Amino acid sequence: MSAETATPGVAPGDGTNALRRRPRFSWRRLPVVRQLRESVGVQRVMLVIGVVITAVFVLVAVFAPVIAPYGYAQLSDARGAFPTQQAPGGDHLLGTTVGGYDVFSRVIWGTQTALEVIVVAVLLSIFVGIALGLVSGYLGGWLDRVLVVVCDAVYAFPTLLLAIVMSIVISGGQSSKWGGIFAAAISITVVYIPQYFRVIRAETTRIKSEAFVEAAKVIGAPTSRIIGVHVFRNATRTLPLIFTLNSSEAILTLAGLGFLGFGIEPTAASEWGYDLNKSIADVTSGIWWTAIWPGLAIVLIVLGITLIGESLNDLADPRLRRRARVRDGATR
Repeated sequence: MSAETATPGVAPGDGTNALRRRPRFSWRRLPVVRQLRESVGVQRVMLVIGVVITAVFVLVAVFAPVIAPYGYAQLSDARGAFPTQQAPGGDHLLGTTVGGYDVFSRVIWGTQTALEVIVVAVLLSIFVGIALGLVSGYLGGWLDRVLVVVCDAVYAFPTLLLAIVMSIVISGGQSSKWGGIFAAAISITVVYIPQYFRVIRAETTRIKSEAFVEAAKVIGAPTSRIIGVHVFRNATRTLPLIFTLNSSEAILTLAGLGFLGFGIEPTAASEWGYDLNKSIADVTSGIWWTAIWPGLAIVLIVLGITLIGESLNDLADPRLRRRARVRDGATR
């Protein structure tokens, strides 16, 4: 019997061309679907809840111009100025603030601001942290010692305090929406660069002594290719977990900056921390709606992202995954 006819699922005459065909696309190969299939029990429930909450907030942020009835800085419409501190109902579903802003619109637009700041801040910190970690861990020497000292010094500062200092330094760009978003994002970026640097540097230091890296050196591969291809692929496998955890921390840092008055101006963009700061006096007067909705939005989005991060952490640990499967099998 020939090799062609002995291969199941391959028609005669296809030869090696059939083996070279790209595998068909399957939804089961997507990372999120694969994580859901590997999770069991409480772990799966946490992951599903986290994905649903996060997806809802992402959709709200994307479609904020359609969902929000008013602009984030709008104080009037064709019928006149908005009433201040109006209770929920009527034309203002969640009421109005002491400044006359529509609470529902501010919460919706705040979702878009939070998403934009997270994307800019975390992506910038990932790129800078990975680049510094790869170079420092692979090359070593005096450059490695200098980068380690600098990153450890930055990492020793309290997160919110360092973000406040950076916000003050670059506070001149907050007059416009994107100026304020980039100012807040850069403030948060500086905080998270040392985290990515430490993780990537530790993995690079371990990987550079592996056999496949030594083999690449022997065949004459340039250093840039070894770092950018061989080391990079293996040193960045824990990034999804760090990304989710840092995203939730970035939201809290952004809210802290806004609450303390170092965030984005209300005329530039809507920000939940700023709205909470302005609602302090309202709470003491019995006006609850100006504080509860932005605060609830912060809690829910942080909860959703944190649940995803914790589930990914469990799935990344083979011991925890094996114990969950044993418990799930025992309950059945």
